[in-house]
Amino acid sequence: MIRLSGRFRSALIIGGQGIRSRKLRTFLSMISLFLGVLAVVTVQAGAETAKTLRLADLELHAGKDGTRQMYVPPLPDAMDAALTTVAGKPGAVGLMGYQAIIGEPNVLPINQGAAPFDSSDGGYYGPGMQVYCDPMTGECRPVQPDPGSQQPKGQAIEVVLQGLTGDIRQFRPFRPVTGDWLDFSGDPSYSPRLVLNKEAAKGFNRYQVPAEMRVEGATANPTPRIIGVIDDGNPQPTAYVRVDEMRNWMPKPVANQMYGPGLQLMFAPGAGETEALVVRKLTALGVPQDMINVQIVNERKNIANELAVIRWIFLGMAGLVLLIGVAGILNVGLATVGERVEEFALRRAVGTPRSLLAGIVLAETLLTGLLTAAAAIGVGVLALDVGARLLSSRAPQLHDVSFPWQAGVAGVIAGLVAGLLGGLIPAVRAARIPIATVMRA
Repeated sequence: MIRLSGRFRSALIIGGQGIRSRKLRTFLSMISLFLGVLAVVTVQAGAETAKTLRLADLELHAGKDGTRQMYVPPLPDAMDAALTTVAGKPGAVGLMGYQAIIGEPNVLPINQGAAPFDSSDGGYYGPGMQVYCDPMTGECRPVQPDPGSQQPKGQAIEVVLQGLTGDIRQFRPFRPVTGDWLDFSGDPSYSPRLVLNKEAAKGFNRYQVPAEMRVEGATANPTPRIIGVIDDGNPQPTAYVRVDEMRNWMPKPVANQMYGPGLQLMFAPGAGETEALVVRKLTALGVPQDMINVQIVNERKNIANELAVIRWIFLGMAGLVLLIGVAGILNVGLATVGERVEEFALRRAVGTPRSLLAGIVLAETLLTGLLTAAAAIGVGVLALDVGARLLSSRAPQLHDVSFPWQAGVAGVIAGLVAGLLGGLIPAVRAARIPIATVMRA
């Protein structure tokens, strides 16, 4: 149990009594300080919340901090070796991208190029075109189709098909919407199971299309099964599938003709042995060292650098508002000391030390600062909770947002600093009141 010294305890008790006896003046002091402390709390809470939300969005695309990413060049032997190495290994996942059209055969999809469904002109994603990718460099270039071979538009949807060797959610924490996630424990099915992202699910809810999937190079059009929907933060229609279920329908020469620069491998920091084994196999197959690159995800540091400047700018503005509150406490404190001159002189006459008189005044201002900080933090918690509830339908990531403790600490520090600065001059003036003042009174 913490024991307070006699003078400190006396200063707190007398200071608390002074606050109780001058409630209106204390309330006016708190009002002048409240906006300043609330500004500090708001800036800190906003910065931490923005950092959390931004990091959550980046984790959906790039992966969690510390994830090690490797891109295997599109060479058939190299990709097969990498896939078989990471398949079923803990802390390692392979990711292959394909283009797939689900719906009526021999027609153009509604969203050519896997464009978002609310895009009026296709934008960056469309219209769709044939693309040739160099197997050595991975560079792709469009190939103009024959105008006479254009197909009519029909009831079909084009998606980016992401083939997985394992559960990618350990690296990219997708938010579940409905249904189930892919099960990698059993044998691959000849009816590929798909998990759609929200944009792809929007298309399938809007349009009625047959359950027939076309993938370039496949020996036949398989019948897919949609088992779930997730939020991956991707505006492009995307479906996730077990890569072995797709390769059941694709001969080996075309199974590695992917949509994108090559096979992407993701390793957890503790999967160093699997990563080293992949590198050794690729080197043995003759893949040049300069084509085997490992990148470490470090988005938290990048976000901190981006938000630091903005945070300090707004903290500076909040500090100016806080100074107005300090001036208010200073004025009230000086007026209070002027009214209590006879009281402080009498205390000096009966032996009260000067330090205790100064402590009484400082205790009042510090307690006022703490009460104001508590009120500002309470308002901040309530505002963030209400805002998250109102906006959660538009931004689902707000469901998990909570009031950051850093904002509470910043509010308490701001309240104490304001109380100290606002009460310092009145405390000095109270300590300098001469004993003779009580005789003149």
